[in-house]
Amino acid sequence: MTLPASSPVSVSVPTAVNQAQGTVALIGMPGGGKTTVGRLLARQLGWQFVDSDAVIERELGCSIRDYFDREGEDAFRDVEAQTLTTLLAQSDGVVLSTGGGMVLRENNRIQLRDCTTALYLHSTPEELFRRLRHDTHRPLLQVADPLARLRELYGQRDKLYREAAQFVIETGRPSVNTLVNMVLMQLELAGVVGRVGRSS
Repeated sequence: MTLPASSPVSVSVPTAVNQAQGTVALIGMPGGGKTTVGRLLARQLGWQFVDSDAVIERELGCSIRDYFDREGEDAFRDVEAQTLTTLLAQSDGVVLSTGGGMVLRENNRIQLRDCTTALYLHSTPEELFRRLRHDTHRPLLQVADPLARLRELYGQRDKLYREAAQFVIETGRPSVNTLVNMVLMQLELAGVVGRVGRSS
């Protein structure tokens, strides 16, 4: 069943544990590691992990790609914006992984900057292509030249991610555990979280 773009999105977020302190949002390009890093980061903090794209697919009852193809990008961005607002209204002690295009709407950028601790997981288009070259599930990359498309998206979005984020984490080629430790260190230095054990 298709959810009209104008319909409210109802989202249930379980209560977090271990003295939760707000929301940490991971933003960045598709393939930047937001979901993988987010899951491990939430485990380290004892917080709840939420993937906004997974929430959207659950509420729509179909894949984002199918909805995108059927209803178009503008309708999807409407649903995405509704979902972010609802999640932030209900969330505390949450690590939130966002879709790559979440920053395209100005109000989304404002909410991420003002209502979360937002970290931009920065990767170059070449690094992203290496990770995504066999991916068939991301609608915007189903083109003849995915690397050229990634470069185009990066050119459009990099400044928007930086506008929304309080911190930029260079991903490069570190292991997932190393990236999580880098994020934890940044959060600790900023006073967002207390000192926690490190992944090895």
